[in-house]
Amino acid sequence: MSHRSRVTHAPPRLCPLPLLAALIVVTACDRESPTGADSLSVLLHQDSALTTSFGLGAPLPFLSRDQRHTFTRGSIVFATVFTPATGLGPLFNSNSCASCHVAPAVGGGGDSVEVHQTAFHAGVCDVLEEIGGQVIQQHVTQAFFDATGLKKEPDLTEATGTGRRTTPSLLGFGLLEAVPDAELLALADSEDRNHNGISGRAAVLENGHVGRFGRKAVAATISDFNEGAFIYEMGITNAAEPDEQTVHGTPLPAGVDPTAEPEVSAEDFDATATFVRFLSPPPALRLSFEAERGRFVFARLGCVGCHVPALKTGPNPVQALSRRLVFAYSDLLLHDMGPGLADVCLGVATPSEFRTEPLMGLRFKHAFLHDGRAATIAEAIRLHGGEAAAARDRFLRLSSRERFTVLKFLGSL
Repeated sequence: MSHRSRVTHAPPRLCPLPLLAALIVVTACDRESPTGADSLSVLLHQDSALTTSFGLGAPLPFLSRDQRHTFTRGSIVFATVFTPATGLGPLFNSNSCASCHVAPAVGGGGDSVEVHQTAFHAGVCDVLEEIGGQVIQQHVTQAFFDATGLKKEPDLTEATGTGRRTTPSLLGFGLLEAVPDAELLALADSEDRNHNGISGRAAVLENGHVGRFGRKAVAATISDFNEGAFIYEMGITNAAEPDEQTVHGTPLPAGVDPTAEPEVSAEDFDATATFVRFLSPPPALRLSFEAERGRFVFARLGCVGCHVPALKTGPNPVQALSRRLVFAYSDLLLHDMGPGLADVCLGVATPSEFRTEPLMGLRFKHAFLHDGRAATIAEAIRLHGGEAAAARDRFLRLSSRERFTVLKFLGSL
């Protein structure tokens, strides 16, 4: 499920530091990060209890009985296969949340690819919502086909950009939601004041909160993210998205949408959000000697300027989410990745800007980058541009042995 929107300020400044009395020089920040631990110490002292205790697709520990009950109810809605009689379509990409979010467990990612189209003119983003954008649904119900002869939503000729999106993993999303806006704003450096070539900016939305979900950081909360997911991916209307998608703004033919709006109840919608919120992050593997060395080389290359190893959640009434470290390897900021990866605008993000992809669970992916164009992690690194170009070039100049260690490390996440 990937979806819609709405900017400013600082990946930590990097400086060389000696590590473990070895001959490795690592890039790490020269001031405390908002987590209270700089990138170097986070790399050295990952909390093994947090990285090894969760089962794939399991709920977070320390949930109350009521929270676990709602998690279970939400998992049932998440796995529900919708039909036209229960609200599916008439335009849709999939018939259940779990049909796309499937690997390595329900709530994880997937290799399905969907199509997005928007228009970008003179710095202004138009998601073309009035004529059916930004998601171009690839399937229709039988009733819609019978009435229109269309097998999918047509592409929008008004679009200036087309983007393809693989299904992101939702594992650990609740911890990312619980990271305070202030922490992300403190990581931002839109003016590149530290002159490290990295100028990530927070996706500050119209409501003042910092977007962190979606490849373009268009949603600040899981509920906001799911609102778009239900309507764009399955054609399921909800309280926040009560109107069906149309083709070029043309009203739907009579009889093709037999289910009254909203097509998912508030209780089921909230339970689904709770299910996603309480999914535990995927545990990292215990590092081999090569992967341990690769972790330090990864930092030395400057990759942690965007792929910040850990973020910390703030105080939270839910014990499972309160003051926890999440090893997401992301700053959740928007970065300009250069023209080679540019596709659609969305929210406050320009076509070439993308939110730093979290790397937790990377080993479960079979296709890489936002559109799955890279078949391997190494190929994905080679395709990085823009603010990531310097780190990419340093990776390409590594000896084959050091490059191997970096890939071993990334393959452990």
